[in-house]
Amino acid sequence: MCGIVGYIGTCQAAPVLLDGLSKLEYRGYDSAGIAVYDGNKIQMQKAMGRLKVLEEMTQNGATLPGTVGIGHTRWATHGAPSDLNAHPHFNKDHSIVVVHNGIIENYLKLKKKLMSKGYEFLSETDTEVIAHMLDYYYNGDPLATITKVMHRMEGSYALGILFRDHPDEVYAVRKDSPLIVGTSKSGNLIASDVPAVLKYTRDVYFLENEGGYEHFMLKEMHEQPKAVKDTLTPRIKNGDVVIEELGMTDEEIRTISKIFIVACGSAYHTGVTAKYVFEKLARIPVEVDLASEFRYRDPILPENTLVVIVSQSGETADTLAALRLAKEKGVRTLGIVNVVGSSIAREADNVMYTWAGPEIAVATTKAYSTQLIAQYLLAMKFAKVRGTVSQNDFDAMIQSLERLPEQISLLLSHKENVQRFANRYLAAEHVFFIGRGIDYAISMEGSLKLKEISYIHSEAYAAGELKHGTISLIEDGTLVIGVLTQPKLYEKTISNMVECKSRGAYLMGLTTFGNYNIEDTADFTVYIPKTDPHFATSLAVIPLQLLG
Repeated sequence: MCGIVGYIGTCQAAPVLLDGLSKLEYRGYDSAGIAVYDGNKIQMQKAMGRLKVLEEMTQNGATLPGTVGIGHTRWATHGAPSDLNAHPHFNKDHSIVVVHNGIIENYLKLKKKLMSKGYEFLSETDTEVIAHMLDYYYNGDPLATITKVMHRMEGSYALGILFRDHPDEVYAVRKDSPLIVGTSKSGNLIASDVPAVLKYTRDVYFLENEGGYEHFMLKEMHEQPKAVKDTLTPRIKNGDVVIEELGMTDEEIRTISKIFIVACGSAYHTGVTAKYVFEKLARIPVEVDLASEFRYRDPILPENTLVVIVSQSGETADTLAALRLAKEKGVRTLGIVNVVGSSIAREADNVMYTWAGPEIAVATTKAYSTQLIAQYLLAMKFAKVRGTVSQNDFDAMIQSLERLPEQISLLLSHKENVQRFANRYLAAEHVFFIGRGIDYAISMEGSLKLKEISYIHSEAYAAGELKHGTISLIEDGTLVIGVLTQPKLYEKTISNMVECKSRGAYLMGLTTFGNYNIEDTADFTVYIPKTDPHFATSLAVIPLQLLG
């Protein structure tokens, strides 16, 4: 999940670039680089490792004078981490330099064409193709050149580009990958995200593919496909799950006899889903605790226990206290957090970052979705090492995971259906969500989203518990939302929905494409694409976020 910064103005560019890149460290990276026009030529410096290495090499930017430049932090996708593969990338005569966030899907085809024209490549990246493409089509007009190159590239990209022949201009372009523009009295900036420019300006423009959003929550919901992909991609290699930051050998994984997942709010709900996934795939007993309860109940943590701490911010007070309690008791801890360098990230024995990016809306969406992905991957890793899942099933699950970003995009693109339904129930006073197993975990998050966003009272119930008093709350017109994504539990939940209907409930069903007989029971149905049932939460939560 790379980071881009660009600057042009009256200040020295390099210190601005380095400062901006430091604000994008949460995105994760393995190398960094900056390029600055010094009045004669474009000077560049790149380095593997942390940004501090680049800062020391350039004396905090002092060795690269000039007032226009671009910078980049790279997370390796094409080519291993190295100085050569780090961005920025030059064309052959160093007259054009480019930084890139995203993936050019047809880069091999373009590279082959360029090599046939005599172009030589120094790196293994897809980005160097862009630099040489710009060189190949350059006719003195940067905009016309960039347009020609864009029409020939497939994939996602945000680009920052300098042309030596046009030293008073920085060019920025995007397709699917994020990019913003900031304006200030001392100059203008581009960046992958707002934190990189806040030191210099509050005047920020979002370059949107299809226009803006009414509020941050809707924007962040639509960022979920990319956030999920960013969390998945670095950890699926050659058809296997690779979690280098886990810091555990296969033998250590095999010795784990129990897992505790500790979190608050929506992060706790991801843990409820993960419990079912872990126990089914890896056959390890899992307890899920609210951090505020865990820290006060003097939990029994046997030897060979793993405590997984889940938090978006990495600073949640109860969750941090739970982590410290687990460490006091001498068990291994793993943090799943979004914010690099946060307290939980620093104090846990090991940490998995979710790469969701900043979440401005109070109600979490993309952080929730990426926390799910991290725990799916963890469960699959444990299952593979412990030999509790067949290779065929494992391969199929990998394919299901890789399809999730596209399937989430599909659900978001059909939001009007849910919107029309929500309009009909604006005056609802009470809403109940029911489901079994993983569907109950989905219901918990759906209910929370509805009440924290709309202020409508809602509750989630395990469907089998309705008869123990809860069903007495249902009266004529009460909205009951049944979640039915688990094939083995489908008929049982249908029976519970029929019970609710007999009490006068208005039923909404949320199920998988193909389960069309639900329409015999439900008054309104939303369908999600087919996926491995273990991962259904990632898709089913989208319509419920939209409903909220």
